[in-house]
Parts: sequence; C-alpha cells; structure tokens
Amino acid sequence: MNLKDVNIKNKRATFDYAISDKFTAGIVLTGTEIKSIRQGKASLADTYCYVSNGEVWIKNMYVAEYFYGTYNNHSTRRDRKLLLTKKEIRKLEKSGKETGFTIVPMRLFINEKGLAKLVIGIGRGKKEYDKRQSIKEREDKRSMARLFEKR
Repeated sequence: MNLKDVNIKNKRATFDYAISDKFTAGIVLTGTEIKSIRQGKASLADTYCYVSNGEVWIKNMYVAEYFYGTYNNHSTRRDRKLLLTKKEIRKLEKSGKETGFTIVPMRLFINEKGLAKLVIGIGRGKKEYDKRQSIKEREDKRSMARLFEKR
C-alpha cells in the first residue's frame, strides 16, 4: 500500500454533526502504531476528542496491532495525544465546554513527509430532521449524476 493511499475517514462525523471549524493535528504514536496506520489498519468509528490539562487527546481510536510486533506491541484502543498550537487548543477548549458542541475526528491520513495527521472538527449534533435533509440531498446528487451519465 502506497503512503498516499492512507485516507481513513469517519463517515459518521459529517452525518451526525454540522462541522464549523477544522484543524489538522499531528498524533503522538509508537513505532508499531505508525506501521499499522501505514498499512491502513485503523478506524475512527465511535471516536471523539477531549481537552485535558491544556492537551488534546483522542479517545477510542482503533489501530490494529502490528503483525510483526513483539511483546512491546501497542494496545489497540489507547488514548493518543494530539499535537496542536496553544491558540488552537484554547479555541477547542472554549468550544468544547459549550453545550451541544463536540470535538470530532474526521480524517486520518499520511502527509507527504510520511507523518500521520488527523483532521478534527468542532461539530454541533444534528437533529433527526437535519439528518433526513442530508440523506435527501445525497440521493438527489446521485440521481442527477445518473441522469448526466446516461447522456
């Protein structure tokens, strides 16, 4: 698998939340974790971020154990620290304390330098009728694409 192919998305993030701001953060990983991510064996399902003591952490992110790892292989769902500037952390902390807002991981990728990056967003939970509207828009786009495809 090529490094450019690693693009793990949290599909529920844009469906369950209306995203207002996005940030790109680095992740503190161990050696076996980055090797698993480079193989594409990670998941952002059911994950969220929180701010604690001026640091941003991602909770419940799944990174599969590295196949060739030995006794010092990582645990699959440990909390991992995110690397952001102080200004970004203050903004996330302020918005995270407001009711209805959540810090949501959206996309995990490997940049051109070979480093793992995580795109996080400040999201407000959507109501049921907002979700139905999103589904309707998505189906309309698909039907329009099919019409233009037939021509």
